[in-house]
Amino acid sequence: MKRVIAAMMVLGLTALATPALAYVVQITTSIDLAKVGDKGELFRAVESAVDDVLANAISFSPTGVTLENVRVVGDRMYLLLLIVDADGENTLKAISAQGLTPSDSDRPDDSSD
Repeated sequence: MKRVIAAMMVLGLTALATPALAYVVQITTSIDLAKVGDKGELFRAVESAVDDVLANAISFSPTGVTLENVRVVGDRMYLLLLIVDADGENTLKAISAQGLTPSDSDRPDDSSD
């Protein structure tokens, strides 16, 4: 009988718990470099690509956008963006404080650039 009561209590507490909603999104977009003539145009193209992602691919209100990586392949520039909301920022801070970020050995080898 004690087990049944304990199981019911755990089930009740689980039913009342609400998950934390934290948004952390990593997304890639690209720019056609053939249409870019100078630094000013490149800046506007990057800004336009980020704005397009925020308007069309993200359904939450971000509080932070970070450019994580840039690669040029042929005539395209690929931008890797990290987009977070306030709870996502707190989650990333907590993860990094606990030392749970990928180690250098877990990351892909960038020596081929």
